[in-house]
This record gives sequence, C-alpha cells and structure tokens, in this order.
Amino acid sequence: MGDYEKHIAHDAEWIGQGQKLGAESLDAFLERNKRLAIAFSGGCDSSYLLAAAYEAGCDVRAYLVRTAFQPSFELEDAFAVANRLGVPFKVLDVDMLSREEVCANTVERCYLCKRVIFSEIGKAAREDGFGVVIDGTNASDDPSRRPGFRALGECGVLSPLRRAGMSKADVRDALRRLEARLGFASGELMSDKPSFPCLAVFVGEGKRITEESLAEAALARGL
Repeated sequence: MGDYEKHIAHDAEWIGQGQKLGAESLDAFLERNKRLAIAFSGGCDSSYLLAAAYEAGCDVRAYLVRTAFQPSFELEDAFAVANRLGVPFKVLDVDMLSREEVCANTVERCYLCKRVIFSEIGKAAREDGFGVVIDGTNASDDPSRRPGFRALGECGVLSPLRRAGMSKADVRDALRRLEARLGFASGELMSDKPSFPCLAVFVGEGKRITEESLAEAALARGL
C-alpha cells in the first residue's frame, strides 16, 4: 500500500460543505439520507459506498457515465458489484469525444469532464426521483491536485467518505470487513482493486484527445 492511501489531504479554502473533511460520520450520513443516487465507477471507493448504503437499508441506485475515456474492465467491474448486491444500476452513455472543451485537453480538462459527468448523473437521478447524489471521493483525494473537486461542489454532489475522514486505506479496510459481513469472498466487492485513472490522464496536456490518442494511452498502459 502506498503512502498516498494512508494520507489525509487537507481541505482547500474554497471547498464546499459537501466535501468538508471530517464533517460527519458515514453511519450518521446514511441514517439521515435513506434515498441515494451514487455516481458509480466500479472502483473500491464507490463500491464501498454502494455496499455500505445497501447494508444500511437505504433505497440506493447506482449511475455510471460511460465514455471513451474508460477501459472496458471498469464497466465490467461495476456491473459485477451492482449485480452481486442486487442494486439497480443505470449506465448513461455520453459522447465525450464530441465535447470540444474537454477534448482540447487544457489544464481544465478534468474539471470540465467531471462537470459533464456529474451533471448527467444529477439529471438522471432527479428524473428517477432521487434528490441526493453522492460519490466516492475519499479523504486521501487532494483538492489542490484534483480540479474535479470544483465540479462536485458546483453540481451539488456530496462525498460522504471524505466527510467521514476516511482515507483510501480506511476505505479498503472497511470494505474488506463489509465483504466478510455480507458473506462475500475477500475482494469480491473490489476491496483489493488498484486505483486506475481514466485514459485521458495519460494523454499529454495540450495534446488533443481523440480515439487514436486514447488507444495509444491504453496500449502504453498494457490494456
């Protein structure tokens, strides 16, 4: 486990209450929010959040925005977790390659992409009758290094794991315990899954994001 997974990243001055470090325990959050839409990626953090909400008896639905930026295994993992828990799961297709502001790949690319993703999830969740949208941002995620934090606040998304002060290591440990309580094999709900950023991260800043540049990035990562 790297030092990053144990690290707690401080709040930036501009951070919203929805991402405020240590504001509220996860149990308290789930006790007062019984209907939840989760921005779901199939990674360790959002899988823990989904499973914890399921265990707490929440009416929960998972939403994943599928774009050309994700390797196919991410969607496969997301389906596996949602199906294993029996939680409703909706995939929203977005043609991110048609978004000029995103594909220009400026320093704002992550913020602009996240804004599209969370806007789409928020719209779909509201249409389904869900007023609270949450995501798996944890306390190790550094707002000073992640432009996507701005999109979370702007789109009204809440981040219960960060609000609970849970580092990435804390999330992994909690998910392993939850897997055991629910009768799953260790790792079945992605507690051992490594973090994997989207393919656009591996396209050099300023280089236009295209199908070809994403394919090159995937090849370089051995995908």
